Amino acid sequence: MVEDEPLLRKRYTAMLEGWGAEVTAVTCRQEAENALKELDFDVALLDVNLPDGRGTDLLRDKKIPAGMATLVMTAEGGVSGAVEAIRLGAADYLVKPFDAEELPVRIERARKAQHGRRAEEFRRSAHAVGTQETDLYFGPSLCAVEQQLRKIIAADSRREGNLPPVLIEGETGTGKTTFARWLHRHGPRAEGPLIEVNCSALPEALAESELFGHERGAFTDASATRIGLMEAAEGGTLFLDELPSLSPALQAKVLTAIEDRVIRRVGANRTRPVDVRIIAATNADLKKMVAESRFREDLLQRLDLFRVRIPPLRERGQDLIELAGKLATRIGRQYGIKVGSIPADGRRRLLAQRWPGNVRELAHEIERALVFDEGGAGLSFQGLAAAKVEGNTDAAWLSSTFVFPENGFLLETAIDEFVARALKQAEGNVSAAARLLGVSRDYVRYRLKSDPPAE
Repeated sequence: MVEDEPLLRKRYTAMLEGWGAEVTAVTCRQEAENALKELDFDVALLDVNLPDGRGTDLLRDKKIPAGMATLVMTAEGGVSGAVEAIRLGAADYLVKPFDAEELPVRIERARKAQHGRRAEEFRRSAHAVGTQETDLYFGPSLCAVEQQLRKIIAADSRREGNLPPVLIEGETGTGKTTFARWLHRHGPRAEGPLIEVNCSALPEALAESELFGHERGAFTDASATRIGLMEAAEGGTLFLDELPSLSPALQAKVLTAIEDRVIRRVGANRTRPVDVRIIAATNADLKKMVAESRFREDLLQRLDLFRVRIPPLRERGQDLIELAGKLATRIGRQYGIKVGSIPADGRRRLLAQRWPGNVRELAHEIERALVFDEGGAGLSFQGLAAAKVEGNTDAAWLSSTFVFPENGFLLETAIDEFVARALKQAEGNVSAAARLLGVSRDYVRYRLKSDPPAE
């Protein structure tokens, strides 16, 4: 704080310290320049008129780091003074005398704006997860997942803060990012920031600085203090996709942020509190990674509280068709193509695939069909039949080249074989097999009453 008047300086200092801030008070521009060289600050509070110049000259001469929130106060008033201060980079402008209780509110608002700028900077970078909004379709196969998410939201709403972490597991392309966005958007922190980080895209040398920030001079290129993404997500949600990509040392710092609600910037000698909900996502088997010493066991234990598993597309049965229809409508709207219903042969081909890329692969297949085939009327997915179905020798009768044998075809036997194959793929889990077949568990149990053919 740069304030020439002793009484005001003492009053503002006491008030800010009572608010929990650490305050360095100086009386003139030169003292301010010296302090800025020796110490790092989050906020600068400048008086305009000082014995050796104007406080705003510190902004004009770029003596205040760009990452520091600056508030200018003056007894002069007038629109021109405020415009000049904002033009030079001040976050706010206060006319003296002002209510002392207003100062913490203005400072907090300036800090949030500073965090917002850091978040926006990251979103424009190459390391951010894509932030395009997508609809989330909860079909019958995701009923249990939806109930889990709604219970987490209900539990969150009963807490005043310090929300526990959430771990989302699922194969590549199942939509883990979309589920994280849904959880944030429907939870009590919907008005706060959501920052999405692809941990595997962070360069190892910069990952700690990106997540936790750094102080000026912490390393060769650290010419100014920088806020980390943990701080930028204050009051909101930090989504860490592919969390196991972080080094064990960074995993330990994430654990500290979750458990103790504090972080330490690179090069800092003190911790600072953070209030952020962490949602982590992975397509890996974390227990296996722990056994292989590739993931911290204590972090897994902390994350393994609210765990949500997103089933792969091949386990979602008839939901796949409904999802495909919704994706086709959305993608068609982007291309100005009117999309009709998916014909029967298209539905059969969709259900015949294993979809290793899950929802992402399905969306790409639909987009390809809309662009290269016959628009909205071309969703028969002929390319799928040629590339995948016909190459599946274990299900040759699904091929378009199949012909019925002269001595006939036993439909009941074929159904029993289909059920047996689904059970085998689902490792004996009746519910999972039913989802694969798009039928109820009772139907699978009914078919099991007869002896299925030996494989």
